[in-house]
Amino acid sequence: MSLLVVGLSHRSAPVSVLERAALSADTQIKLLQDTIAAEPATEAAVLATCNRIELYADVDKFHAGVAELSTLLAQHSGVGLEELTPYLYVHYEDRAVHHLFSVACGLDSMVIGEGQILGQIKDALATSQELHTAGRLMNDLFQQALRVGKRAHSETGIDRAGQSLVTFGLEQLTSGADVRGWAEGKRALVIGAGSMSSLAAATLARAGVAEVVIANRTLDRAERLAEILSEGGDTDVAARAVPMEAVPAELTRADVAVSCTGATGLVLTAEAVAAAVEGRTGAPAEELTATPRVVREELPPTSVGTDDGCPLDVSAVQGATGFSVMGEAAVAGLDAAALEQHAAWVDNATVDRRRRTHDARTPESDAEVIAALAATVAAIGRVPERRKPEPVALAPRPAPVLSLLDLAMPRDIDAAVHRLLGVRLVDIESLAEASADVPMAADVDMVRRIVSDEVAAFGAAQRAAHITPTVVALRTMAADVVASEIARLDGRLPGLDEKQRGEITQTVRRVVDKLLHAPTVRVKQLAAEPGGAGYADALRTLFDLDPETVASVSRAIDDISTENAKNRGRA
Repeated sequence: MSLLVVGLSHRSAPVSVLERAALSADTQIKLLQDTIAAEPATEAAVLATCNRIELYADVDKFHAGVAELSTLLAQHSGVGLEELTPYLYVHYEDRAVHHLFSVACGLDSMVIGEGQILGQIKDALATSQELHTAGRLMNDLFQQALRVGKRAHSETGIDRAGQSLVTFGLEQLTSGADVRGWAEGKRALVIGAGSMSSLAAATLARAGVAEVVIANRTLDRAERLAEILSEGGDTDVAARAVPMEAVPAELTRADVAVSCTGATGLVLTAEAVAAAVEGRTGAPAEELTATPRVVREELPPTSVGTDDGCPLDVSAVQGATGFSVMGEAAVAGLDAAALEQHAAWVDNATVDRRRRTHDARTPESDAEVIAALAATVAAIGRVPERRKPEPVALAPRPAPVLSLLDLAMPRDIDAAVHRLLGVRLVDIESLAEASADVPMAADVDMVRRIVSDEVAAFGAAQRAAHITPTVVALRTMAADVVASEIARLDGRLPGLDEKQRGEITQTVRRVVDKLLHAPTVRVKQLAAEPGGAGYADALRTLFDLDPETVASVSRAIDDISTENAKNRGRA
């Protein structure tokens, strides 16, 4: 059997596809059950977060496994297989292990280094254990991923390279200002009481907000979270719980709202947010408008050089503002033949070709443009004017009276809220764009080395474990042979006393153990190396071991491993 992962994330798919493919808790359970029921898979786990959906499975056939897991993801996500397939990635065996370990360390997160993913991995393992879809491989894999993630955070400065998605989202709301100074004294509304919402509430409380209101469909959970915040020793924030029906009223009082629920539809529509702003300011919330204007392209000045062979009158245009040898203004007065000559000169000359900063043109691309112009002028007899829209002129936005952070997938807050004046919305899509510009710390390289080392160690341990049932079966067979021979000796020498019989038994056992010790130790070492899977088959063939005996030993080891993993999780 081999490890296979099929999934999609913010790195492979646009947010709009991730949003549609998001899996509810009930859907994840059904996906796990159907994966185990499918022929290629014997174990399975689902890792579903706000920016990734991944299905892990232990399969016996690679191609059949990929096809089956992809189909199951499409069926349960509600996105058609043909539409979903271009965004899926596949990792197999060691690459699958490397991927999960990288995810656990925060290297594959939207915000590099964030540690919240460890809790999500732990939840994924717990769900698989509860549904009995995790066997030895999934237990070992996810437990080791948790240890690798913790090691990365404790041994490196990866925490300096990243932060939680909540903190990053709040930083985007402040537009670069200090979160603590921005949040101080504000009233906050948190919609939802799950792990992300709890983190948001705690982060806001530590940042210095005056009040945190928790709204949740299950009021008891909201009340428990509010109680935890109120009794926390590190803040003096006032916290209270309200039912979901109170959200519209609370929104008129809030300065900042964070939403992260498991709802499949919108929690806050644009109309509801506009009504909240109007209730707060007394004036209707207007939509942002923009009027694009089409203007003639302006070209920055550039050095034209003095190279021989240039068909232009260089001296006549030296110092001319708005002139570029690379643009159409330079060749507007040339006939087709001269234009072609100029294109050839541009392609081969050594003139100083300063790139226009706004589109990073190269000599090669400009030569293509001029050649195209030459073809055009030959056809129509003149150089056409090229026009392009000016960057959209946006109306100035007033300072927001309401800041919204949407961390849900699918989204809780209507994207149309982006157009409302007086409102600032940061959602998963805008966070994905912003995170592309976040620099990585030097510690990331150290984390990558840790991941590589741990992947090698995990692979060696798994290969060694693969041969363990065979070794155990071999030693069991040897013990049975010893017992049988001692029993036969008793029949032939009935006069042996207990001491003599014990000495003989111990001697025979020592001989067998010494004979088996070196080969079994060596075979474990060889099996731990890449390509060592065949040694177990060799042992079974050489010693004619019963396959069912080996399988029963393997099942017993798996049961013990699974139970130990559950106990560690409960601890």
